Amino acid sequence: MNELTKKFAFYGAILMALAVGFGAFGAHGLKNIVTKEMLVIYHTGVEYQFYHALGLFCVAFVANFTDSKQVKIAGYSMLIGILIFCGSLYAIAFTGIKILGAITPIGGVAFIFAWVLLALAIKKI
Repeated sequence: MNELTKKFAFYGAILMALAVGFGAFGAHGLKNIVTKEMLVIYHTGVEYQFYHALGLFCVAFVANFTDSKQVKIAGYSMLIGILIFCGSLYAIAFTGIKILGAITPIGGVAFIFAWVLLALAIKKI
């Protein structure tokens, strides 16, 4: 297993574990603390964290077949997307400061960019 594969598989596993924990916390600990609207926002963050943590496993898998710079950038774009997209949704849910939603699309663009780069890298294999 090459280093890039190990790195993104590791990040994916850690972020999946955190997503499970965040999801459980949202289901059991937050329902009496935040409004239903904020809980929906929080769960959207958890959902996208799950999807893109799994996406990091896709990056790790593809990294086994190529050392393309596109794969590496795709992985880091997914990480950035999780931090910005999911992180901003978590922050909104906890603080109620909806203006933080202005940065959420930056994370969404990072997700799209990551998936497109990954597709292009796969096409070159």
